[in-house]
Amino acid sequence: FPHYRYRDMIDSGYRLLIEHLGVGHLRLVIGSSMGGMHAWMWAEMYPDLMDGIIALSCQPVEISGRNWLGRRAAAEAIRNDPDWNGGFYDKQPRHFIYSAAGNFNTESPTRIQEMAPTLAAADALYERRLADAAKADANDALWAIEAIRDYNPEPDLDKIKASILLINDAEDHANPPELGTVERAMKRVKRGRYVLIPAGPDTHGHFSHFYATLWKPYLIEFLASLDLPRHAAAAE
Repeated sequence: FPHYRYRDMIDSGYRLLIEHLGVGHLRLVIGSSMGGMHAWMWAEMYPDLMDGIIALSCQPVEISGRNWLGRRAAAEAIRNDPDWNGGFYDKQPRHFIYSAAGNFNTESPTRIQEMAPTLAAADALYERRLADAAKADANDALWAIEAIRDYNPEPDLDKIKASILLINDAEDHANPPELGTVERAMKRVKRGRYVLIPAGPDTHGHFSHFYATLWKPYLIEFLASLDLPRHAAAAE
């Protein structure tokens, strides 16, 4: 299967939704993590298509720093697995899954400690994650990791016409708020709002996007604020 990038994924989604299903306009595009990054790209590639965008657990900037280093390490663990054989393997490479199973850094450290408060509990957690990692296909994982290489919405943020809501978690180590990259980028978004959920007993770091109770109030408020008459007039 050929290598692909995020732009290819957006393009295929557009073809399915617009050209095949005949959808003419979108009320909302919402996504989390990779889906959140895709939402930014939808807003730039098709600025007249949607009323609003909600992106969770992501940043509208190029992947770099610790975020990319972790992804690069995961990709190289696959490429350097003796069983990978340049991608032409007869059995699933297994060496890389042992490091993948321990890559739990995007979860809240507090939640991890709750799941693994002792050495025995941590070993059991690792074994469960190892079993999950063993279900993955090496090439599929590698292609997905490297698809992000063309993600860099920051230069074209001023092209976005939709209302934007970005929701991140203060304990998200994939998108650490202390970098200031989100604040820098959001200055270029005409109709954007940035919400940073503080760490608490119910947050899960990067994985807070899986827990809708944390961001549901912002979703409801955002949907109510969408200026449908303006978009309807623009579509006529």
